[in-house]
Amino acid sequence: MAHTTCIRNAAWIVAWDAAAGTHVYLRDADLAFSGNTILHVGASYPGTADTTIDGRALMLIPGLVDIHSHPSTEPFFRGIREEHGVLAMFMSGLYERSFAFRTDAEGRHAGKTVAYCEMLRTGITSVADLSGADPGWIDLAAQSGLRVFLAPGYASARWHLENGWQLKYVWDEAAGTRGLHDALALIALAAQHPSGRLSGVVFPAQIDTCSEALLRESWEAAEALDLPFTTHCAQSVNEFNEMVHRHGKTPIRWARDIGILGPRSILGHAIFTDEHSWTRWHTKDDVNILAEARASVAHCPSPFARYGQTLEDFGRYRRAGVNIGLGTDVSPHNLIEEMRLAAILARVAARDINTTSTAAMFHAATIGGATALGRADIGRLAPGARADLVLVDLTNPFMLPARDPLRSLVYTAADRAVHSVFVDGEKVVEAGRVLTLDHSKALDLLTEAQARMEADVPNHDWAHRRAEEITPLTLPVRG
Repeated sequence: MAHTTCIRNAAWIVAWDAAAGTHVYLRDADLAFSGNTILHVGASYPGTADTTIDGRALMLIPGLVDIHSHPSTEPFFRGIREEHGVLAMFMSGLYERSFAFRTDAEGRHAGKTVAYCEMLRTGITSVADLSGADPGWIDLAAQSGLRVFLAPGYASARWHLENGWQLKYVWDEAAGTRGLHDALALIALAAQHPSGRLSGVVFPAQIDTCSEALLRESWEAAEALDLPFTTHCAQSVNEFNEMVHRHGKTPIRWARDIGILGPRSILGHAIFTDEHSWTRWHTKDDVNILAEARASVAHCPSPFARYGQTLEDFGRYRRAGVNIGLGTDVSPHNLIEEMRLAAILARVAARDINTTSTAAMFHAATIGGATALGRADIGRLAPGARADLVLVDLTNPFMLPARDPLRSLVYTAADRAVHSVFVDGEKVVEAGRVLTLDHSKALDLLTEAQARMEADVPNHDWAHRRAEEITPLTLPVRG
């Protein structure tokens, strides 16, 4: 018989009201789960429990759903990418880093471990992991305790630089096809894992590095296997201009016209639409195209804000009917902080404090992400849902006074108030400590791997520069 846990008299529960289609606060209520399934959310639980937790100093929230993350690379860029941009490439440093800073397999394993630990400690329980198919990935994902949607990336081309302003492409169609087949094989293996927490996403890497044939074949595979489909689209001005040059259409319009937009589509970023102030295009249709297709957007505000860029704006997309989820496309992998930044940037972009709300951001970080991934059993606290939940410590100084505890969490406390985390009914974080992985050891390995990566930069950079020439330290070093 499955083990039953009851959290009694929780001061606050963020519960899902299915009839209203919204999260609601419950006061002084109980939550019970048995095995991996929630049994009860509401007034006094009438059943018996094997374990009882005193909830009087706790807020219970659903596990957060991260729909766009690159754990195998982003941890490497601490101290490297925060102020790294190329002015001639519209301030984005993406292409230069991708070309010059290359990680090895051992390092990528450490990077994933570090990122998974950060996710768990910050209340993320489900993640779409957009990574390369390195050995041991399935085992590590299972060991983490996370609910991982493995998204092995592949492409028909790779970016190439020969100077500091012009993006070029090296094409290899056969490699793209092999990549798709290898990705589908890995996803099938993940789905067979006995943990029951692993599944997949079909991920042709970028709309500008994949041929039409590869994108169509990938879409057909996602349809046949009933899997989510994701690709980076409208993520930079460079990409926008490239796709217009190739097709005379915006990236989003072209995606629609070749048949890869629909309810299973998750577009990574979708910032540079035909109405964004940086593109200056003659149509204003892209956001409505997304809404009509019922496609989702993975919004990751942090990396773009560092370039001085932002979605214009979160509220505009939502009012048009676009489903938005959130992602951690940068280190730290902290979806609570992404909620805060997304709300602030939306208000700045719209020049309107009412363009979005904390409730809308929390919806994106939970239900929005679950909807994008085709899952009606995560991102919510309701009977029958998976037992993915986060226990927030209301006595943490950054939560007090807890007049409106979600606002305190998002705008003040963030991960500092995350006490415990359960995924599928299993405790994976206790008192802020990850129970499933060795975070400290992974950080040591990551530090060593970053040093190897930096030493190798001159071998790949188009101008054979050293890492510190591309992205200098904050202060000069003396002595």
